[in-house]
Amino acid sequence: MEEILASSVVPAIAEYRRDEFVISTDRERLSLDVVHGFLTNCYWAKGIPREVVARSIEHALCFGIYDGDGAQVGFARVISDFATIAYIGDVFVLEPQRGRGLGKWLMECIVQHPALQNLRRWILTTRDAHGLYSQFGFTPVKAPERFMELHRPNVYEKP
Repeated sequence: MEEILASSVVPAIAEYRRDEFVISTDRERLSLDVVHGFLTNCYWAKGIPREVVARSIEHALCFGIYDGDGAQVGFARVISDFATIAYIGDVFVLEPQRGRGLGKWLMECIVQHPALQNLRRWILTTRDAHGLYSQFGFTPVKAPERFMELHRPNVYEKP
């Protein structure tokens, strides 16, 4: 049997600038308060515990959007093996900053990130942002009979 080499793929920090905004993959810049504050109130992660958000950030390639004052105004995370597949999740831009093209720019930065090139499959789920994601080649699943899921939409609700 061939020896499997143990390695940790930790992409270098990337930064992208446009006008007064910066997108950065530096986890140290992320505001857990901003990310948790948005996610705990959104339709896909309602009630998510703060510690779960922290753990999800720890195990993902995260993209934060920051305004000219350095305040975080958006976020997305990518879960990937950096070889064959990537899942994009928790994409948002805070309400006061919407309508400026930041979501589209965020997606451009994600799909162009050097550590995420030549992947065989990208996946995501959305209820209402099909127009955004279709601009980057995302389509409805072509063979849904091949996909399975164990979906627990109410996992964060208290009994």
